[in-house]
Parts: sequence; structure tokens; C-alpha cells
Amino acid sequence: MSINERSKNQKILNLISFSGMAVSIILTVYFFQLGVFRDMNALQSLVGHSTLTGPILFVLIQILQVIIPIIPGGISLAAGVLLFGPVEGFIYNYIGICIGSIIIFLLSRQYGKPLVLRMVSEKTYDKYSGWLENQSRFDKLFALAIFLPIAPDDALCLMAGLTNISLKKYIWIILLAKPASILLYSMGLVYGGSFLTQLF
Repeated sequence: MSINERSKNQKILNLISFSGMAVSIILTVYFFQLGVFRDMNALQSLVGHSTLTGPILFVLIQILQVIIPIIPGGISLAAGVLLFGPVEGFIYNYIGICIGSIIIFLLSRQYGKPLVLRMVSEKTYDKYSGWLENQSRFDKLFALAIFLPIAPDDALCLMAGLTNISLKKYIWIILLAKPASILLYSMGLVYGGSFLTQLF
């Protein structure tokens, strides 16, 4: 491939990435104005009436909240279970979060450290930056952190884009390790909240 072709492909990739980010921001602002990130009733009215478009909209909202975190991920996980039930809610949460996690990895790999530092607090970056020094160690710690809810997943997904981990390996870690943390978060928030309500 010639230098001109590489440059052209890079420009196309940059345009696609920029367009995707712009669309994500526009949709996030739109959903925010509808109140879906703040009000369960607004979210339910948007996604709860259609068996086809409802799940699609919810998955899209989950993707967006990974790319542009406005609300804690645990809250949207619980919302999925409450709106669609434990099985379908888990599936929609899983699909949305996995897609969002892959997108932020690709964005990080494309735009590098400047983007990561814009989306991750300096404190969080400094706390986990030591993981980046050894690739083999990072891969193991990253897989463990994704499997267990012991670290900020989205921040680590962004930071993973700064390492030499292959896209294939990253995707396998996300697909295989995410279910456990999604299940723990969503069920814990839903049923833990119900337990505490009954207790008090």
C-alpha cells in the first residue's frame, strides 16, 4: 500500500470515528433532554412499549452510556433488569455494554493518550498506569478486573487501547469476562435494593 493510499485510508477512518463520536454526543444530549438518564418513568416510556424498538433503543442507550458516561453503569444495568426482566435485561445489558466497550477501545487506539486523558480522570489514570508497563501483566489484570467488579471497567477499556493487546484478544476478554460483572451488578442492585426496602 502506498503512502498516499495509507493517508487516504487514515483520513476516512478519522472521518468515520469523528462522525460516530458526533452522533453519539447528539444522541446522548437528546436522550438526556428526554430525561431517560435521570427518570426511570421516562426511560420506560421510551423503551417499554415496543417489543422490537424498545430493546434496540435500550441497547443503544447502554452503548452511549459506556462511550459518554453520564450515569453510573450500575444504575442502567439495574434499569435493564427492571424493564425487561432478569433474562432479557441481562441479554440487552450484555450486548450494549460489550459493543460500547469495543467502541471505546477502538477510539482509544485511534486517538491515543490525549483522548484517554480527556475521558479518564487524572487520579484514575495515575492509579492504573502502572498496569501498562508490562503487557503480559496488563492482560491478566485487565481480564480479572473485567470479570470481577473491582476496578473502573470503562477507564481500563480506554487504557487498554494504549497497550499492544490485540483487538481479537481484547474482544474475547470482554465477551467472556463481562457476563459475571453484569450479572453481579444488575442482580445485586435490583434484589439488594428490594431486600433493604423490606428490611427497613
